[in-house]
This record gives sequence, structure tokens and C-alpha cells, in this order.
Amino acid sequence: MKYLWAPWRIQYFKGPTRKDCIFCSLPGEGRDREHRIVYQGQRMFAILNTFPYNSGHLMVVPRRHVADLGALEDAEILEWIHLTTAAMEAIRDAYGSEGFNVGANFGRAAGAGIADHLHLHVVPRWVGDTNFMPVAGEVKVLPEDLSVTHDRIAAALRAVLARRTPAGGSTAGRATSDRKADRSVE
Repeated sequence: MKYLWAPWRIQYFKGPTRKDCIFCSLPGEGRDREHRIVYQGQRMFAILNTFPYNSGHLMVVPRRHVADLGALEDAEILEWIHLTTAAMEAIRDAYGSEGFNVGANFGRAAGAGIADHLHLHVVPRWVGDTNFMPVAGEVKVLPEDLSVTHDRIAAALRAVLARRTPAGGSTAGRATSDRKADRSVE
């Protein structure tokens, strides 16, 4: 048997455990790039998955701490779907993805790693993207550092939202970057 070394994965299992909800605390810390937050809206935000299935894998998350899908308000659902479709378009623009897996795990029994705060996974896919590495080696190879992925997705999401917003209108949020001007929510 051959072994493939992936030392960054140990952080997932042995990393520090937080007592607070990361989806509640990270958006307010003002360190979006460090936390891989690519967009902050009025009711939702988009954040890259720290342990992605593919490059561009992100999650769309309600700002409000809510675990039950039925507890979302209509305005939250509308923004959730709007941001999800914008994220898919941005990932397609940035990476040329040919398809997507979009889904959520509701509860620990369903595989939710953070069961107390809803989040929707958006995973870009390409024809034939399952190669021998995850099948035979049980390892996923990502060709790009997450900080580079953050910058690509944030820029693409800004472009998508600019196309979707009428001249002079507001997107009710912002795709994030390191620029000071982008630090306040519209």
C-alpha cells in the first residue's frame, strides 16, 4: 500500500475546538479574506469551505443563527437562493465548472459538521473530475491555495452582482477583498 501525505487535513480532526458558532462570529470580525468570506449580504454570506471537495467549493450561510430550514423568513430564503445562484455563476465564470452539487445536511445524523447553523454547500463539478486520487488514494488534490480561490471567487462574485444590479442600485451586500472601501455593508 502506498501512502499519500496530506498534513493539512489533520487540522480538520485535531484543530482547536471553538465554543462559539463560527458562522455567527467570523462575519463580524472584519477579517474576511483570512476567514475566506467571499461575500457579505444583509441576511446571508458566502464563505469558502476550509476543506473543499473541489476548488471553488463554498457555503451560503444565514447571518442569523438558525438550525431549522422551516425557521427561515421569506426574505432570508429569497436572499439565500439569490446568493446561491450568483455564487454558481461566479464559480462558472472563474473556473469554467460544468455542473454543481448544491445541498445541505440537516442535523448530525445527516452528516452536518455544524448542525446548529444552516449552510448550503455549492460544489463545482467537471465531467470526469473524480480521478484515481480520491478513489484509490482517498486523497483529494486541490490545484490552488485557498487564498487564491478566495480572491478569484470574490472578484467573480463582484462582477456577477454588478451585472445583476441596475445602474445606481444596491446589491444589499458586498463581495469581499482587502480594500478598506469594501469593509462596510451597503
